[in-house]
Amino acid sequence: MRAPTLDLTHRRPAAVTIDLHRGHLDPSVATMPLPADVAERVVKANAAFLADLRQRGVPVIHVVTAYRTSAEIATNPWWSAVADTDATRANVLRHQLPGSPGLELMPEVYDERTDLVVSTKKRYDCFAATDLDHALRALRADTLLLTGVNTNSCVLATAVSGNVRDYAVVAVRDCVDSMDPDLHEPALALIGRAFGWVLTTEEVLARL
Repeated sequence: MRAPTLDLTHRRPAAVTIDLHRGHLDPSVATMPLPADVAERVVKANAAFLADLRQRGVPVIHVVTAYRTSAEIATNPWWSAVADTDATRANVLRHQLPGSPGLELMPEVYDERTDLVVSTKKRYDCFAATDLDHALRALRADTLLLTGVNTNSCVLATAVSGNVRDYAVVAVRDCVDSMDPDLHEPALALIGRAFGWVLTTEEVLARL
């Protein structure tokens, strides 16, 4: 299936970064880390892409997972089931708890002068129990440029949720990746088939 074209010159995009925090991307403190080389590449790609978007006046919103307690995490039956057993999610009940350095955004991707931060995310879907939709509507945004991790969970879930809210959804290929490398490309394929566009940073910038 050939992807339909997307002309961004007549749309109002906003970048929505997903969990670009130290809990995934800083190997020295991460509780659920991406491989170090992948994390470095994702941070570098996002830093360059977001800097270019800011220069073009495109708003940037960072969504960060944060929990009050382990019990709050454990109310999810799947996460409780895989805690301490799953290769990539063994630390799920210790992930993004109060006082954790993992709650901090990677400094390379954040500009406090311009960027908004939504720090109440508790599930894969960035819209669930957050004010992300309110922030986007206030900005009059109608298009989501999704970046971050993990492609096959939070990025995918947010793409689906954005699609059903009638946003135009774009997964920015070189700015997303996953702790589950075998599911990265299948997740992008799912997004591109049913929920939105999958474009590189070069393709996005060329269409703005």
